[in-house]
Amino acid sequence: MPTLKLRFPGGRYHATPWGHHVNEGLIEWPPSPWRLLRALIACGFSSQGWAQIPPVAEQLINKLSGVLPSYQLPKASAAHTRHFMPVGVLAKGREQTTLVFDTWANVGDGELRVNWPCELSDEEAALLGQVADALGYLGRSESWVEAALVVGAEQEPVAFNAFPHLEGAHPGREYEQISLMAALPALEYRKWQQETTAPILEVIKLPDGPRKPTAKQLQKFESQRAQAISPYPPDLLSCLTKDTAWWKQHGWSQPPGSRRVLYWRRNDSLEVGVPQRPRPQRPKPLTTILLSLTTPSGSRSALPPCARTVPQAELFHRVVVAKAAKGGRVFCPELTGTDQHNRPLQDHHSHAHMIPVDLDSDGRLDHLVIHASMGLGDTAQRAIRESRETWRKNGPDLQVAIVGHGDLEILRQLPAPLERSAEKILGPIGGSKVWISITPFVPPRFLKSRGKNTLVGQINAELASRRLPEVESAAVDPELTRKLRHFVRRRNHGGKAPPVDAGYGLRLIFREPINGPLVIGYASHFGLGLFYADSD
Repeated sequence: MPTLKLRFPGGRYHATPWGHHVNEGLIEWPPSPWRLLRALIACGFSSQGWAQIPPVAEQLINKLSGVLPSYQLPKASAAHTRHFMPVGVLAKGREQTTLVFDTWANVGDGELRVNWPCELSDEEAALLGQVADALGYLGRSESWVEAALVVGAEQEPVAFNAFPHLEGAHPGREYEQISLMAALPALEYRKWQQETTAPILEVIKLPDGPRKPTAKQLQKFESQRAQAISPYPPDLLSCLTKDTAWWKQHGWSQPPGSRRVLYWRRNDSLEVGVPQRPRPQRPKPLTTILLSLTTPSGSRSALPPCARTVPQAELFHRVVVAKAAKGGRVFCPELTGTDQHNRPLQDHHSHAHMIPVDLDSDGRLDHLVIHASMGLGDTAQRAIRESRETWRKNGPDLQVAIVGHGDLEILRQLPAPLERSAEKILGPIGGSKVWISITPFVPPRFLKSRGKNTLVGQINAELASRRLPEVESAAVDPELTRKLRHFVRRRNHGGKAPPVDAGYGLRLIFREPINGPLVIGYASHFGLGLFYADSD
């Protein structure tokens, strides 16, 4: 039975119960089943690259909606702040304000667990774990959350202190009853939808008569039928993806496909008291963070082309460093590559590489890999998590969302077809001897016909500085070099121009297999000189 554990890094959970105004000061505790399902679906679209809900996700959501979860609630207290918000109206020369309550559950460093009494397949459980790892908030956007699927030894039995009401059962005087919003089981909703729309459709008929209906009449007939049943989504997943404006437009007093359910929770589940500051939690050590790039419109054709790898990496690097600095002097060697005296690190290139990549192979940058073999510390992780957007040339700002974090193996866990491109960048598990350019290799020094600064000499020097073996052979591929000729080959912010304004498409052969990502040469920390493993 799947169990999610959720922790709120800010120590706060903000959510208003269904049917109540925010100024009533009420808190939806625990999070309703309806809210949890919608959060998982929204996270799937924002972090997993869904254009539509995939079949595995549909099976997962249908299973979770068919049962009511139980909760293990941490200790929590109710707290609030009051704000006088301007309303944009002047009265006697002064701007009028209105009092607004901001209420939340103060959970400190407590952990919430949610258990659904159903069985998932391995594929469904894996997807639930991936989506949970990418979940950024629950409730209002200031309710930051870290979620994970409970696996292994953590799956020990727990005592749930919030659970669904059973007819004729009362857990005791120490419990109180509350109402939460949940989804109807998928089959139950589908049956109700068909029974409701059937009499509506019976009224709409084609004109009687001996003549066969014209194409215009058939088109009008189908349009009338579609319009008549448009307020009734065809399935539960459609209900869960409708926004508030849609169901209000169609006259619903609550979302279609939803129901009110009674729950029991302990009387002291949400006490009124002085909020306690959560103890600071050190982020888990990690070396790799994968980010997705999207546009506000969702249009993939508006994403920057691969030729702008270096500018996009530099722009996001500026955003992250600014977040880390917080308006002051920044000391974050894994992001800046410098020590406290602003001198370059002698770290064998183990500080952060920001590598924009095209994982769906459409010629446009859709993800950003941040990898630092020295590890990303607290400041770097916070700065990356707080960076929600970056810029692009002649277009709308790009939205940024964390898809996964941990080590390089997270790239092998991406959904199809993205994992194939990621596998090429990393190489097979055992490594690969042959590596081919994805982005052009730009020599870091002037090219010479003899000596250590030949093309091969500079390649081997770059490999040695990364503690990698020398190449057995390095060949320039003229056709590949021609294809890569439009790539931006110089840094515009904080970096010198390359001594040689030339980019090469290379085929490298090593004496022994190595693992990726392999990035060498000028601006390699910003995506130039990236190679993929040729498994053939």
